[in-house]
Order: sequence, then C-alpha cells, then structure tokens
Amino acid sequence: MSNINDTYFDGHYKEIWRTFIPDELTVKETDFILNYFTLEPGSAVLDLMCGYGRHAFALAEKGIEVTAADNLPSYIDEIKTKATETGLPVKAVLSGALDFTTDEQFDLVLCMGNSLNFFNEKDTGRLLANISGMLKKGGSLLVNSWSLAEIVFKNFRDNGWSTINGMKFLTSGKILFHPTRMEFESTIIAPDGSEEVKQGTDYIFSINEMEAMMNKAGLSIKEIYSIPGRKKFTVGEPRAYIVSKKN
Repeated sequence: MSNINDTYFDGHYKEIWRTFIPDELTVKETDFILNYFTLEPGSAVLDLMCGYGRHAFALAEKGIEVTAADNLPSYIDEIKTKATETGLPVKAVLSGALDFTTDEQFDLVLCMGNSLNFFNEKDTGRLLANISGMLKKGGSLLVNSWSLAEIVFKNFRDNGWSTINGMKFLTSGKILFHPTRMEFESTIIAPDGSEEVKQGTDYIFSINEMEAMMNKAGLSIKEIYSIPGRKKFTVGEPRAYIVSKKN
C-alpha cells in the first residue's frame, strides 16, 4: 500500500540510492573501468540497467560512446535531459534488460548495482546469452554484485534501518530456497508520517553457479575483485566485481 505521492516518493527514492552509493565509489569504479578495459574515446559501452546514469555520464565525459538502458521512465527521462543539456555521447533507451535489443556491438557491457541478481536462473542465462551476442569478439562484461552466496551467507541481516535526508528507511528480509533467494520488504517513511512499501527479490548464486551460466553463454570469468582493480575478492567481503570476457 502506498500513501506517498508517486512524484514525491520517486524523487526521494533516487536520493536514497545516491546516498547508499556515494559519488566517490562511482569515481573509483569508473577509473577502474577506463583503465582495466583500456577504453578510449570512441569505445562503445552498454550500461544495462543503468539507473540514473552514474557510470554512463562518468564514462561519456571521457569520450566513450554510451548506450544507457533501464526500464524506469523517470531514470531515462533524467538521462535524456542531462545528455541534451551537456552534449555528452549518451543514448538513453527505455527497455527492460531482457527485452533490450540492438544491432550495435559493444566493447564492454556493464551490469552494476547488483542488477544481475534481480533475475532467476533461467532469465539470468537468457540475459547473459543476449549480452554475449551484443559484445564484440574479445569484448568484456563487468558485473557488480552483493548477492553472491559467498557474500550473503556471511553478511546477511534480517532487519535494518537508517535515516536518509529526513526519511526513515526500514528493511526486513529472509533467505529462502528452491530457488535460493533473498526476499525483502522496504518501508520508506516520510517526515509527515506517510509511507511507501516496496517488496523485492534478489536471487543468490554461488561463484561456481555464476561461472557455469557465463560459460554456457560464451563468456569466461577472468577475475573477481572486492575493490575494483586493487583487491581480489575473498569470501565474506561485501561487494564483488566479476570481470568476464567473450570467448
């Protein structure tokens, strides 16, 4: 049930995510992306499930040609407006990840912000196959996740709360099996007491399971980092950056 005006909620929810993922993290991730994948002006990148375009614009500022796709109209409208105002080479596309198609071939595809874990095994396999088909030979996929089994089973907390920009953000969750997943309910309470309740599911895959799905799609995992380009991932660390290459 929702009591918050949709426009009010949407704007504040984006601010919550901007606080949860600070600008300095985006800077570090972008530096890694540019250097590790040897991107240069004119390189083509697909930012799939791009959110509000934090990576898309950071890369475009370096002359990278970015296609930014997301299924939320408010995000895409914001990106289109900013691209027009700045003249940066960002093309915004309103599309769900599973439905996104293009004849363009990319040097790199990004799935950041835990977005790949929104899908069950069948849809993840389908999405990875689609991504592989959009990559140039030798192109790369970068997946950022905090829902790998090696992360979740050590760090999972069933309840949490925080206050961001005057709004209370409450979360309760549980781990379920068949398929293995986290189901959670998030409640955002505005200063006037009105509230919005959202429910979501993150599917949990082990690194071995993720690797098997990628291999089936013609992708090979090359490295997994916890800090992009600086520290290799070990069990229990809060984030993973999976670097894969098209065979």
